[in-house]
Amino acid sequence: MYNPEYMKMAIAEAKAGIENGDGGPFGAVIVKDGEVVAASHNQVLSNNDSTCHGEIAAIRKAEQALDTHSLAGCELYTTGEPCPMCLAAILWANIGKVYYGCNLEDNAKIGFRDARMEHLIGERSHLPESFMEEHDRELCLELFDEYAKMDKTLY
Repeated sequence: MYNPEYMKMAIAEAKAGIENGDGGPFGAVIVKDGEVVAASHNQVLSNNDSTCHGEIAAIRKAEQALDTHSLAGCELYTTGEPCPMCLAAILWANIGKVYYGCNLEDNAKIGFRDARMEHLIGERSHLPESFMEEHDRELCLELFDEYAKMDKTLY
């Protein structure tokens, strides 16, 4: 069941990342049995790693923390609807539920090409409707607005 406190943690994680110049406004928190297992944010710029999106960084941390390659039974909270790469990683990690703030159209408004990648790679319409839910979009849009006003490197 959705818990807004975890989304607030994802937003705080994303804010820390954009304030440090690590990358875009994407933070993620992974929860299992009501406990936070891992939290991280986008680090594409700071790591010079195009795959170091917030969700993937959080997955890596959670798998290390739990000493497993399977995050079955976990939920992921993220400030932006996952891009195709992150969505694939979420599915590979066996995460059972995703809660996101801003949608793909919101991501595009601040310069990210997730929707274009989605078109090239495939549609998420094949996923069960219950797999991903949008929550707290307005809170996450505030974060995106803050990011849009910053002097930043686009990628």
